[in-house]
Amino acid sequence: MENVADYKEIVEIIKDSGGDAFKRCFQCGLCDVVCPWNRVRQFSIRKIVRQATFGMTEIENEEIWRCTTCGTCPERCPRDVQQIASGVALRRIATEYGVFPENVKPIRAVSGNLSTVGNPLGEDRDKRGDWAKELPVKPFTEDMDILYFTGCYLSYDPRLKKVAAATANILNKAGVNFGILGSKENCCGESIRKAGDEEVFKRLAKENIKTFIDNGVKKVLVSSPHCYHTFKNEYPEFMVHFEVVHSTQFIFELIREGKLEITGEYARKITYHDPCYLGRHNGIYDEPRDALKSVPGLDLVEMVDSREKSLCCGGGGGRIWMDTPKGERFSDLRVEQALDVGAEVLVTACPYCIANFEDSRLALKDDGVLAIKDITEVLQEVL
Repeated sequence: MENVADYKEIVEIIKDSGGDAFKRCFQCGLCDVVCPWNRVRQFSIRKIVRQATFGMTEIENEEIWRCTTCGTCPERCPRDVQQIASGVALRRIATEYGVFPENVKPIRAVSGNLSTVGNPLGEDRDKRGDWAKELPVKPFTEDMDILYFTGCYLSYDPRLKKVAAATANILNKAGVNFGILGSKENCCGESIRKAGDEEVFKRLAKENIKTFIDNGVKKVLVSSPHCYHTFKNEYPEFMVHFEVVHSTQFIFELIREGKLEITGEYARKITYHDPCYLGRHNGIYDEPRDALKSVPGLDLVEMVDSREKSLCCGGGGGRIWMDTPKGERFSDLRVEQALDVGAEVLVTACPYCIANFEDSRLALKDDGVLAIKDITEVLQEVL
């Protein structure tokens, strides 16, 4: 196929997304050096930025869909080129023209599911709150202090429902006055926006904002760093501001204030994985570790790539919905790093990371040596 979009259109859409910062690129190549893709195969974000500068990028090329928006290259870029904004802009063009390589086609089904039932999995909207049926969790009302925005994967995925339950149990243990929206909740829209479907993102965002306002929501607690990022940094584009807090921040605050009493020991060696959208994108590194360090008997060790240099799990930028061949999965490398430091438990705070690590643990035939847990699951065991 010939180039579908001409130079002028590419430039204008990239300008709308992130300014014309891509023109500042002087091709130093540092972005390629730090990109996690180059640990598993050859990939060049520098080449894509260079092509976009001159309107030469072929939008049907699979390469523009590889970026996981992990934030590693923008953080190291000496010229503030804003590679993520440029890449997402190219995806927007491809989405508008309906140009998707074979392994990217699931994005179209995801967009349809988000539009019809408000979640990427295509699950029944009325069952969104079923994870809490056997728990003392109430529907949110205006007199409550906090809305627990559960998120799509924690609402529907059997493994991740355990994280939602652990979070609710901790909140109840601390006497927090909270509720959930259940079927009124929509996907936050962060990942579909990064995958290029701006129209669906805006629809989801506006529906969530209306629901928050109609129900008197002021403070939102989330388990997913992707929800945290979009509520905190992207929803203000619609001239609204809600107080947003991630579960790791909130739970550490409860521990520090003495509202959660840790009575048990967790005598295991663990390592903590910094999710991209919690760490690099939002600078939350200390609270998760401080919460874990408050647990008696817990031995916290760091992997070779930690904090600002944390290795992406591979699930961001809509990649969670795409098939990544064995041998190209960042999560395999991360599980191996956890095993290399002798960890018995790989702990994180993101549903995408947990899903990918669980898959990698099985693929690597770990035989149960390494457990994958959310921070809330660890803390639930010692409260």
